Amino acid sequence: MSKEFFGGFGSGFALLVVLFILLIIIGTSYTGGCVY
Repeated sequence: MSKEFFGGFGSGFALLVVLFILLIIIGTSYTGGCVY
């Protein structure tokens, strides 16, 4: 992994990962711990 790859794509990918984790946390809290 080069720094150019991590700087260009990595930042956007990290943001998507954070949003995805937040979605999982919110989803589990709404469904009482069961996502599916």
